[in-house]
Amino acid sequence: MAEKRDYYEVLGVSKDASADELKKAYRKIAKENHPDLHPGDKACEERFKEANEAYEILSDEDKRKKYDQFGHAAFDPNQGFGGGGFGGFGGFGDIFGDIFGDMFGGFGGQRSNPNAPRKGNDIRTNVTVKFEEAAFGTVKEIFISRVEQCTDCKGTGCAEGTTAEVCPGCKGSGTVMTSQRTPFGMMQSPTTCQKCKGRGKIIHSPCKTCRGVGSVRRQHKEEIKIPAGIDDGQTISKRGGGDAGINGGPNGDLRVTVILQPHAIFEREGATVMMEQDISYAQAVLGAEIEVPTLDGKVKLTIPEGTQTGSMFRLKGKGVPFLRGQGRGDQFISVRVVVPKNLNANQKELLRQFAATMGEEHESKNIFGKKKK
Repeated sequence: MAEKRDYYEVLGVSKDASADELKKAYRKIAKENHPDLHPGDKACEERFKEANEAYEILSDEDKRKKYDQFGHAAFDPNQGFGGGGFGGFGGFGDIFGDIFGDMFGGFGGQRSNPNAPRKGNDIRTNVTVKFEEAAFGTVKEIFISRVEQCTDCKGTGCAEGTTAEVCPGCKGSGTVMTSQRTPFGMMQSPTTCQKCKGRGKIIHSPCKTCRGVGSVRRQHKEEIKIPAGIDDGQTISKRGGGDAGINGGPNGDLRVTVILQPHAIFEREGATVMMEQDISYAQAVLGAEIEVPTLDGKVKLTIPEGTQTGSMFRLKGKGVPFLRGQGRGDQFISVRVVVPKNLNANQKELLRQFAATMGEEHESKNIFGKKKK
């Protein structure tokens, strides 16, 4: 398997690039290599997928921090990161908490009851959707790494048939008072109980599945409903879809941010769809009826006589459905008159005759205003 390129190199940005710079670079690469513009081109398809993957990681603040620190290994399940940061190391977060608790007395001299119910952590991730999927809605499957209650011990951390003992050192509070001599006299401060490591209980026979933690991290497939009209950067929340709560507390939430793939033809501003349409010189001069693409398929558009480059036409109700409300936005079409190239002698002569009838001088001149021989 080929080694993955650096995500910043893929997007062509520096490591201190802003969110706007990342988005601009991603859109440029994705549009240049869009599969609809290069059907059958495997190289373009791979660059398109590579840009999607790079932007999905770097556009998420938490994932970007992990990538900056650990590189691609941060998202490789074989490296032991579990896709969820330090939470996948099997309890290092608790160790760090104990260290800070010992140093600072639990921030402010007080620690919450270690056995009180606490809400689980929220999980944040991204999902990439196509232009049409965001416009009309869809259902996407994502895979997340989530902390779940251990089914063998039901979250107690104890092996079957055993119970935890209330810590005799701290009486279940998780902290003990220590005295220290200072220039101002003896001072007392709460510190983490070393007998139970701040848990308030001692498990003599830990559960073999979770090793006494009471929870395990598992890969989980989740279906996310993408509502019609959602836009790039907006977040969908699923209550209770995050990590399991502690001591019977509620689960955290799952928050999924939408990344909108650039379209080969359309641009979007809110519910408005915009596009450019080329027309020939004759169509612009004489007028014509042409077909233009919309999200609903091709429709007819009347080009009046004398249409100029940059003229804007509106198709009412052909934009994106409003996210919270009825109806749809509009589609705007900017036309661009294409000047013909490589005319034959007869076509050029006809144009000269036409120019003469318009009173135009068609002979080319040099920079001094003299006619070329």
